[in-house]
Amino acid sequence: MTELLSREEYAAIAATLDLPQRAFIDGGFRDACGGRTFASTTPATGELLAQVAACDAEDVGHAVASARRAFEDGRWRSRTPAERKAALLRLAELLEEHLLELAVMESLDSGKPIRECQHTDLPETINTLRWHAELIDKIYDSTAPVGSAALAMVVREPIGVVGLVLPWNFPLLMLAWKIGPALAAGCSVVVKPAPETSLTALRVAELASQAGIPAGVFNVVPGGGREAGEPLGRHPDVAMVSFTGSTATGRLFLKYAAESNLKRVVLECGGKNPAVVMNDVEDLDLVAQHVVNGAFWNMGENCSASSRLIVHAEVREALLERIGAQLREWRMGDPLDPRNRLGALVSPAHFEKVRAYLDQARTERLAVRFGGATEAGIFVEPTVVDGVSPHSRLFREEIFGPLLSVTSFDDIDEAIALANDTVYGLAASAYTGSLRHALRLSREIRAGIVTVNCFGEGDASTPFGGYKESGFGGRDKSVWAHDQYTELKTIWIDAS
Repeated sequence: MTELLSREEYAAIAATLDLPQRAFIDGGFRDACGGRTFASTTPATGELLAQVAACDAEDVGHAVASARRAFEDGRWRSRTPAERKAALLRLAELLEEHLLELAVMESLDSGKPIRECQHTDLPETINTLRWHAELIDKIYDSTAPVGSAALAMVVREPIGVVGLVLPWNFPLLMLAWKIGPALAAGCSVVVKPAPETSLTALRVAELASQAGIPAGVFNVVPGGGREAGEPLGRHPDVAMVSFTGSTATGRLFLKYAAESNLKRVVLECGGKNPAVVMNDVEDLDLVAQHVVNGAFWNMGENCSASSRLIVHAEVREALLERIGAQLREWRMGDPLDPRNRLGALVSPAHFEKVRAYLDQARTERLAVRFGGATEAGIFVEPTVVDGVSPHSRLFREEIFGPLLSVTSFDDIDEAIALANDTVYGLAASAYTGSLRHALRLSREIRAGIVTVNCFGEGDASTPFGGYKESGFGGRDKSVWAHDQYTELKTIWIDAS
């Protein structure tokens, strides 16, 4: 693992960055057809980073046409598995060679702490690409048992041109989660990054070209949702869209698909994830550590964040005391200072959204046990609000910020009911010293990911995705991710 540098050293790297500003289409950078741009700023200071090409339907059309040509002529999909594997592994090597550059770029663009970018996001991005590259020559087709008079084969084929619509909270990692299996399968991709965080996707596209991924296979069209996202979702030559973002926007992509070519749509949407703490836990200090990490990592801008603490009444106060002790270690401030664990929220607009929930807590006269303050119109302290009822907006709505609501229960049936009292079903955590309770909580909580006595999302080998309004259609990560980017074909050969 690359050692952390000083604030001054990161600032020096930032000063030398050559930030990408133009769309990446058909193997090279180009201006938006309309000549329009939008400002990319660093959230912590508001400083202008770059004027990025603002793509629209015309640019999306060029990108899709380029991707389709590349797919149809087979310049990527027809390469042997070994050749595609080598190119993706080379891309991973290039990301590793440029790790510090990309980490600083990501921190500047998103407000994420540099320590998280360097020690979590970049290593996981690289590992994800390597994992899917290694899987390319390990997924086998099948034959069906139809007797000696025929040969029946079930084979996988790449689905075609895919649109990959990214969120702003993990720009690099979400890019890897999608391009890894898509490119491994032999698809061509058109990436639509979030306008708030477009820079690293453009840089990775450039590195992909250097790695040997042919022109037209990897395209990036920065721009707004209506201007670039909707044309991508409606384009008749796009065979599939993989979207990560809000549930409201996910609904729009279903509409776009229904009104165009019935393209496949995979949605990974919001979450309101419970952390259930029983009264039989063995180590409250460790539980507090996991709860704080789950709630405040990445400033709570995480769809799988533990945003609801559902805690047994008997241990509630003792756990809150330990949470307070843990929070003393969570410094907030300049994202390029490696001592800070919390950076800026991604934008002033998002800051105002999160701040409104702090106001809501005061309106409901809830007890703010820790935090609650803001700084500079962009930083929000890690905040713990106690006594939150299931009727509160803080219990029901996805905040996507560093705010943890606390609700008590008296028995496991009540805990399960509270955990499931949400339209979402992405992730959950359970903390208990009882195997019986662990099994019951993990099986009865309706969520795609349940961790017991820990917080996390597994690794590249395990699928990521949820139930209910958290999305459907497939899973990111793991071998199951490849199902999204392939079609099954039955081939029946008469041998009689």
